[in-house]
Amino acid sequence: MSTPLAAPRIRAPRSARAGEVVEIRTLMEHPMETGLRQEGGRTIPRDMLTRMRVRLNGEALLEAEFRNGTAANPFHVFFVRIDRASELEFTWTDEAGRTARATHRIALA
Repeated sequence: MSTPLAAPRIRAPRSARAGEVVEIRTLMEHPMETGLRQEGGRTIPRDMLTRMRVRLNGEALLEAEFRNGTAANPFHVFFVRIDRASELEFTWTDEAGRTARATHRIALA
């Protein structure tokens, strides 16, 4: 049985004015082992996140694919214009098919 992915961290405002551009920050704790690193004479097994998807009110907003060059604990910052009360849905997937999900609501101020 594989271990579940860590709980992601999301930092975003809880409210915004209509038309306001807000900053969204995400952090996913993950070792992002490439399978190339050795420690104590043995190779650390490969363990990589492969994808992050973000949906805004059910529509695709952002999709990122991760490769060997992605650092451990991927941290992403992006900006979104909020025109109405919105729900952001985040999904991370790793090579084993495990997923972590999070949602965040932004109300109109």
